[in-house]
Amino acid sequence: MQGSMEQRACALAVYMIENGATVRQAAKRFGISKSTVHKDLTSRLPTVNSSLYQQVREVLDQNKAERHLRGGMATWRKYRGN
Repeated sequence: MQGSMEQRACALAVYMIENGATVRQAAKRFGISKSTVHKDLTSRLPTVNSSLYQQVREVLDQNKAERHLRGGMATWRKYRGN
């Protein structure tokens, strides 16, 4: 994605809020690494747009709380054969 890091951070945040996406999904959608997504959202975004940061922080916290469930379902599908 072309543009400044601040614009990218805002675009990532809007995408994650609107879609309830995970860091992995956002990274794939924007063609960047997961660590770049995390760095943009946790380090750069608070200095650029604090209200957007608060909203994306809720999505990140929800994803963190649910990650063990997604991992369990992925393992279940893997061994089920689908």
